[in-house]
Amino acid sequence: MKTHKTILRDLKPKKFGKRDSIWTISLIVIIIIGLIAYIDQLIKGQEVTNMRDYALWGIYISNFVFFVATSFVGTVTVAILRLTKNSWRTPLVRIAEIISVAAIIMAGITIMIDMARPDRLLNLFIHARLQSPITWDVVIIPTYIVISLLLLYFPLIPDFAILKTHFKKKKPKLSKFYGRLALNWTGSKAQKSLQEKSIRIIAIMIIPVGLLLQTIDAWLFSTTYRIGWDSTNFAPYFISGAFVAGVGALVTLIYIIRKAKKLENYITDYHFDKLGKLLALACLIYLYFNINEYVIPLFTAKKGELVHLETLFTGSYSILFWAVTVIGLILPIIVLMFKKGRKPNSMFIIGLIVVIGSWWKRFVIVTPTLLHPFLPIQGVPESWHHYFPSLHEWLITLATLAMAFLIITVCVRYLPVIPIQRTIDEMEASEANNKNTES
Repeated sequence: MKTHKTILRDLKPKKFGKRDSIWTISLIVIIIIGLIAYIDQLIKGQEVTNMRDYALWGIYISNFVFFVATSFVGTVTVAILRLTKNSWRTPLVRIAEIISVAAIIMAGITIMIDMARPDRLLNLFIHARLQSPITWDVVIIPTYIVISLLLLYFPLIPDFAILKTHFKKKKPKLSKFYGRLALNWTGSKAQKSLQEKSIRIIAIMIIPVGLLLQTIDAWLFSTTYRIGWDSTNFAPYFISGAFVAGVGALVTLIYIIRKAKKLENYITDYHFDKLGKLLALACLIYLYFNINEYVIPLFTAKKGELVHLETLFTGSYSILFWAVTVIGLILPIIVLMFKKGRKPNSMFIIGLIVVIGSWWKRFVIVTPTLLHPFLPIQGVPESWHHYFPSLHEWLITLATLAMAFLIITVCVRYLPVIPIQRTIDEMEASEANNKNTES
């Protein structure tokens, strides 16, 4: 059985190694390149992008929807696991919460990047229209960021107190930093009771807020009455898709963090097996909504809708559409049905496929629909009939992804990614149960 010192040694934040430093510097370089491209976009205008009158929502909105979807795992999924008190969740929830915070912060930044005039951002508040889903998005995203930060912070307080004591002699400045974050935590019964109630309230609050965010995100599309988006199925379709993207991202990052920080004794094959079943369930639900979204309209759709479906099934977007459906959704379901498919290495590959597929899925949702406008495209340059991101758009998009990874990297560096106090408490409870069983 592990001692408290062993657990603290294994789980405490550690210095960056050489590989960590190279990784961090690489992310910063990508962010700087993206920032230069964005400044150039601000100076020259949207002409440096390939967005035109028809494809007015391009890769930026695809990226925004992806970030919003990815943030879903650290809120609703974690909140449900916290409320149901599943013990297997302990090594996973904090990583999920870090992903959620990074993703939703970048979602807010990405939507500002998409604005041709970010200096007019204040107009969204001054001239808000309650009947517009955009106004609801402006309100719900900051709310979601605050609640996500609270859900990450409150469970960390006991660990901050432990780290304050641990680093007191070796690193007094770091100890002082953790001490301020610990809020004079002593571990008294009153403090524990207050903390548990606070976490429970936040967990309950974030479930409807998370569902509402995904729903509003869907309404931004479906209320435009455009072919391909004019669907009452869109809200549950987005929620189920967010479930897939979020769990896929969680699996991928847990594998990387487990390997980098040598946490194999804490994040075991058992946890990957559980996550594999969860991901399989998410993919099955999403597949069901995909069938509702694309197959049923084949029998009931009007001419315009059929043209859109033909574009996806056999037209210019067919390769991408079938790739994200078959490779990014059906293949993971088949692999995850087998126990060997839920082992760490295969789970990492499947998680990576799901995340990449989820990103391109958002591109498929956004782009083809915009190229089927209310009136036929005519009397405009040939380039307006198609859309593929420009170099500026790719560089800026890669920079936002790099920034999300940088937020996660900094959090992993300074926060214990597995709860120290809770792990110790569970170990003590397990020891007590074993003694009672033996006696």
